[in-house]
Amino acid sequence: MAAFRDMEELSQGLLSLLGANRADAQQRRLLGHHEQVVDRLLEAQDSAERLLREILTTEKEVAQNLVDTKEKAHQGVAELQQLEAELQKASEEDIHLKANLFQLTSELEGLREMEVDLQRQVREVDEDTAVTVPSAVYVAQLYHRISKIEWDYECEPGMIKGIHHGPTVAQPIHLDSTQLSKKFISDHLWSLVDTEW
Repeated sequence: MAAFRDMEELSQGLLSLLGANRADAQQRRLLGHHEQVVDRLLEAQDSAERLLREILTTEKEVAQNLVDTKEKAHQGVAELQQLEAELQKASEEDIHLKANLFQLTSELEGLREMEVDLQRQVREVDEDTAVTVPSAVYVAQLYHRISKIEWDYECEPGMIKGIHHGPTVAQPIHLDSTQLSKKFISDHLWSLVDTEW
């Protein structure tokens, strides 16, 4: 605004100079004053252009920062959505693994109970075997000594085979239990036993 006032003063000074037709000195003084005003006007214009360039540069930087911030915000939203999806998937897997763990734990408990039961049964069988097997072996040996029959344990089911070692001669035994009664078989086998001791 000061530059325009100076221009107005200069214009009025020029008009008065022309009107009064004064000396050369006043003309030089006004021309010098005019040059100063023009220089200040050019300086003001340069300053305004420099400020305008700075403002434009600042606006560009602010706009670029805004674009970058928006892009980062979009990336952040995308990453957040991805993390939420991964969290959801991990939660589902966790639920599945917990269910599997529960099932396996239940099966393990069942197996432990079975193991305890089997150990109890083994102890019972061991106790029974400790008493029964020796007595069964003793009875089998006693029958063998009394009857002197050597049994064929590899014969077909339903067949009774063996060899009776009598006092003088060995005699084969071949009986079909499907056609003969148990009483007949028992009587026949006892008839082979020597009654003289």
